[in-house]
Amino acid sequence: MAEPTLDVITIGRVSVDLYGQQIGGRLEDMASFAKYVGGCPANIAIGAARLGLKSALISRVGDEHMGRFVREQLLREGVAVAGLKTDPERLTALVILGIRDRTTFPLIFYRENCADMALVESDIDEGFIASARAVLVTGTHFSTPSVAAASRCAMEIARRHGRKVVFDIDYRPVLWGLTGHGLGERRFATSADVTRRLQAILPQCDAIVGTEEEIHVAGGSTDTLAALAQMRNLSSALIVLKRGDQGCIAFAGPVPERLQDGLVVPGFPIEVYNVLGAGDGFMSGFLSGYLRGAPLVEACRIANACGAIVVSRHGCAPASPTGPELRHFLDHGSPLHALRKDASLSQLHWATTRRGDWPEICALAFDHRIQLERIAIRHGESKSRIPEFKDLIYRAAGEAAGDDPRFGILVDDRFGRAVLDQASGKSHWVARPVELPEHTPLVFEHGVDPGLTLREWPVGHVVKCLVYWHPDDPAEIAQVQMRQISMLGEACRQTDHELLLEVIADRKKPGNGLAMSAIMRRIYELGVRPDWWKLASPEDEAGWALIDRTIRESDPYCRGVLLLGLDAPEADLIRTLSAAARQPICKGFAIGRSIFGAAAEAWFAGQM
Repeated sequence: MAEPTLDVITIGRVSVDLYGQQIGGRLEDMASFAKYVGGCPANIAIGAARLGLKSALISRVGDEHMGRFVREQLLREGVAVAGLKTDPERLTALVILGIRDRTTFPLIFYRENCADMALVESDIDEGFIASARAVLVTGTHFSTPSVAAASRCAMEIARRHGRKVVFDIDYRPVLWGLTGHGLGERRFATSADVTRRLQAILPQCDAIVGTEEEIHVAGGSTDTLAALAQMRNLSSALIVLKRGDQGCIAFAGPVPERLQDGLVVPGFPIEVYNVLGAGDGFMSGFLSGYLRGAPLVEACRIANACGAIVVSRHGCAPASPTGPELRHFLDHGSPLHALRKDASLSQLHWATTRRGDWPEICALAFDHRIQLERIAIRHGESKSRIPEFKDLIYRAAGEAAGDDPRFGILVDDRFGRAVLDQASGKSHWVARPVELPEHTPLVFEHGVDPGLTLREWPVGHVVKCLVYWHPDDPAEIAQVQMRQISMLGEACRQTDHELLLEVIADRKKPGNGLAMSAIMRRIYELGVRPDWWKLASPEDEAGWALIDRTIRESDPYCRGVLLLGLDAPEADLIRTLSAAARQPICKGFAIGRSIFGAAAEAWFAGQM
């Protein structure tokens, strides 16, 4: 038998979740929504991938924008999508939901004739199932004959090839047609028919996981011990009972006379912010231990930790922890009851889930505004021609770069709006400025609160901000700089944008490594963790060493340093780039006028 190349394949629901962003209000009153991948199996596949498992999803999405979003996001998370079919006739499932309070979570499932419920037995490929160490099936996909046949087929193949079958009961009465559309949050309704169908599959399972309500429906009794005993009569599988903030109880053998006589693994006492998705986080964590052969108590402890982390955050799949984040929580815990307010944990979550992989950036920076205005005026041209010139820059750079994955641009929206529109959806790196040029202390271009500006930016755009700040600046200037940078850092995190902070600490000696590192440390002391730094090349190796140590001690997950050009002659650039190439912390450059400055003068003068 061939060795499996995947750890787990999850099968069933996948949707787009639109999460209300106003906490504590009625769904009727929600004014804005965040968009995430949703659906129990999809959430578990993403959570498992974040914890280092090789996961895949078998399901269907529509041939439309939401279906493409789901597929792209799964790929971004490292989930294999060979089993994700595109349905040309049906729409991707949609869920609209909100957080009213810690026990009330109104949600509406839009799943009439949706793509994932059109999954059929022929969608299940034997070789693909056999390539995984385990398959995970979920309750909803036993609610109609066609999806039940597909799930059963996957289970039979897995057992035939000696793979494990894991069952997440995932009981939603509304998805079995037992409640009205407006009762999507209801977790339990008795149904002899649902119990009969679920019990028919229990004997083929190696592990069964559910909440107390889910155990009740699978066991056919609202007495938890009686339900567990009935499940044990039907199956020798490991049964794990999820108990929310109390943790979980596992039953590997006979069901005892008291719940407490099972393997009790306590939970983590934290603030419950959003219970939706907590079970999916639990299952992701459980699989990461169970499939790696960890002791059962350790697999359950990992599961409890993942559930606790997810329950503390907004959203389901995006709230799932990564391996480094989980390890940090297990080793150090948190000083805060509300985990979402733990700055260290939040930063670790952000830094290990950022979009894209950029080991090296070679960016053409043409976000210049005042400089090009001055060139245009000098040659008697209208500033209205600047957008045309920026379009030429972008076209030329694109032709030169081709498909080079290192290619990036830094362009503004004052004169480069058309360029930003063209760059939308492209795979190359894009950054854009948020500051008003040549202002000390820092002033934002589009208003006092940068968070309001960033809400309108695509999430893939990096926020670039230039700060002129010398260590010896007067205290009143430093105070404003700190306030503005803190506000910008918070705005970037709240809107899921990376931050590129460009610091010029010494205008007379931009390569002053001591001054640069001093300002960088003051920024880190504010709690701001830029994803990138844009700096002048330090004058010597000692300057590079200072900057390298400052970053590594303060934020080992920083993407790195990009060099700025400062309109330097080509010979100087060659020298500084050659020195920077020996520095691991330097990941490339964002250079502009050194490249296009002479062309700009000639173009605005009408000479080319």
